[in-house]
Amino acid sequence: MDLMADDAMTAGLDPEQSAAVLAPRGPVCVLAGAGTGKTRTITRRIAHLVSAGHVSSGQVLAVTFTARAAGEMRGRLRELGVGGDGPPVQARTFHAAAMRQLKYFWPQVVGDTGWQLLDRKFTVVSQAANRAGVSTSTDAIRDLAGEIEWAKGSLIAPEDYPRIAASNRRDVPMDANKVAAVYAGYEELKSRGGDSMLLDFDDLLLHTAAALEEHSSVADEFRERYRCFVVDEYQDVTPLQQRVLDAWVGERDDLTVVGDANQTIYSFTGASPRYLLDFSRKYPEATVVRLERDYRSTPEVVSLANRVIGAARGRIAGTRLQLIGQREPGPEPEFFEYDDEPAEADGVARAVKRLISKGVEPAEIAILYRINAQSEAHEQALTELTIPYQVRGGEGFFTRPEVRQGVNALRQAGGRDDLPDGAQAGEGLPALVRAVLAPLGLTATEPTGAQAREKWASLGGLVQLTEELLVHEPELTLEKLLGELAARAEARHPPTVQGVTLASLHAAKGLEWDAVFIVGLADGTLPISHAIGNDPSANNEAAVEEERRLLYVGVTRARVHLHLSWALARNEGGRKSRRRSRFLNGLIPEDSPASRIAAPAAKKSGPKCRLCGKPLIGTSATMLGRCDSCPSNVDIALLDALKSWRLDKSRELKVPAYVVFSDNTLTAIAEQQPQDERGLVAIPGIGAKKLERFGEEVLTVVRASDT
Repeated sequence: MDLMADDAMTAGLDPEQSAAVLAPRGPVCVLAGAGTGKTRTITRRIAHLVSAGHVSSGQVLAVTFTARAAGEMRGRLRELGVGGDGPPVQARTFHAAAMRQLKYFWPQVVGDTGWQLLDRKFTVVSQAANRAGVSTSTDAIRDLAGEIEWAKGSLIAPEDYPRIAASNRRDVPMDANKVAAVYAGYEELKSRGGDSMLLDFDDLLLHTAAALEEHSSVADEFRERYRCFVVDEYQDVTPLQQRVLDAWVGERDDLTVVGDANQTIYSFTGASPRYLLDFSRKYPEATVVRLERDYRSTPEVVSLANRVIGAARGRIAGTRLQLIGQREPGPEPEFFEYDDEPAEADGVARAVKRLISKGVEPAEIAILYRINAQSEAHEQALTELTIPYQVRGGEGFFTRPEVRQGVNALRQAGGRDDLPDGAQAGEGLPALVRAVLAPLGLTATEPTGAQAREKWASLGGLVQLTEELLVHEPELTLEKLLGELAARAEARHPPTVQGVTLASLHAAKGLEWDAVFIVGLADGTLPISHAIGNDPSANNEAAVEEERRLLYVGVTRARVHLHLSWALARNEGGRKSRRRSRFLNGLIPEDSPASRIAAPAAKKSGPKCRLCGKPLIGTSATMLGRCDSCPSNVDIALLDALKSWRLDKSRELKVPAYVVFSDNTLTAIAEQQPQDERGLVAIPGIGAKKLERFGEEVLTVVRASDT
């Protein structure tokens, strides 16, 4: 085997990387920050262990979380000559490794009963949901499948799901007892295969662990085969994956783990950094090496990344790495505040075009956002400037199923002759669009469940487009709207590997570009609204801190150019009521134009609580005009009277009730009890048009309650 000696093995490595490579056989924990060369370090460590005779190449099992990362690891090991003519190092994902082992050990553990891989659980979950009497819509089934994966990955049985979901403040898509019933039914249906069982991907891990835990002969054979273990991205392991790893390792300690707890962004899937955080407790003799020299980003980008994560709180924050930029200096990160989202998308697209004109390849530029529904405005802005793009980890806006369904529903509505007068044109058009999209999932308030929220946001994007177009064409008709939507869908560039990348921050993990634009940095978007929460008694710190880590991951994707931006309003000409992300506090230089714009604007227009005077955070608090923690003085009788009036009015106009006024607006009226138009229009949600249309009737209801 033609392997390098130790001095050659560490050639080109920094002192910390070399220490990790040459660490003695046994437990090793490598805390590796973004861009610090962790893959190069751990492949060199494997090569060193093999060349030193500690282990043969075929006795090493290295696991990571994506097939791409596993393939990269195998390629680097081949370049280092590891394996030679002998057996190669097994570098696989957890599931691929478990499947390979299970196929081998299954006959001696289970016998003649075979098994088949259930690679898509949708149909079986749907059957279980139907039995349990819950919704079998596509979104509901996808959310239920996600909950089942989280529960199994967290080693939670169906009967324990409701209790643990509640204690974890889990954002469940429906009543937890119903989720548990579907989960139990799903497991039962899988086992009814007769001569063959159905196993999902989590079952591969469960059965592999059980085979090693319960059958000593299997454990002995496996542990004779594999002597050394390496785990990449260790902050992302689930309790189930840790159980498999414990079964693999047994009483031995020849284990190297690599990770960064401050890049934990998948806790909603069951991933937990606690195993990385507790590694030194489990293995007191472990060698711990911190990789903090960042070879990816300029010192300016690195400095901003350090300041983003430097404000973090909690146990995870205690392990933060202070990155040290190793590249030549570059431009300072730039911050931009825009009046509205269309202006932000246009400004970002123009900045992208300037970079391309200066020689930056389009494929080396990325626009990153929190949720996929944000892509639409940026797709359109890039299209208008003829800049090619690709949407990574998701579909383009007009190709998403819910958007296609929504456009089809609007097209069908256009052929009806029973719509209210004026509903198909002008100011009544957004209300019509909302009413048509309501049966598809556009509820008045944001739903629970990841899939339902994603669909809700995309359908909301169609309403937002309608409102934007109305600004430029006040007499816009449904027919013209449909024509504009069709034209935009047709004009969108097809995906191309040479184009600018549009991606969510989650999908950007593990990638890097010369230039990164992080957009939509407003409270309610990043951090996302359901992480902030409306319950003041709830402890949302963990959710908010994960959102901060998501921004940190986004910042560390940039090599040279970094642009961060936000918009004060959603629609063009809309009320500038948004607050820039709390994560930007203290990050924007005083000489930045964004700092000069934002600071006075926040003081002048930022809504404050009418009771305690503190700034209001969140849509609900802004609508009510008070902090969630301040006492409500709502007049219940008046609120009931207002809801009764709204119901009658919605029936008269043949529109959903929320089109007249939302629940929050009615609650604010019942609390503040305005006596004139000035008091009424001061309540968020009541603009000039609604004042003219409903103002006198609402005031009549309010005054009647005083008598």
